[in-house]
Amino acid sequence: MFRLWGKLWKSNRLIKDTVVCNDSDDTRTHKIFRGLEEICYEFDLENPIWLDSTVTDFKRHSKTRFYQDSFIEQIEFDYLEIQVIEED
Repeated sequence: MFRLWGKLWKSNRLIKDTVVCNDSDDTRTHKIFRGLEEICYEFDLENPIWLDSTVTDFKRHSKTRFYQDSFIEQIEFDYLEIQVIEED
């Protein structure tokens, strides 16, 4: 079981969260990208752009934050955070 937790933060408060589960035989990278797509669909967001800093944070901690500079359109929150909470 692979689970990815997505959270929207504004003014240091959690305003929305969701957990996406994936039992497929895909690679970890594919599970992360598909999980992020599902999270963005549920929050009605466009998919963020993976910058070098977000990739580095995710590789180190299995957790990263997407700020305004990762989104093309204006966002109504401070950042989107994703975190792997369970892996096979």
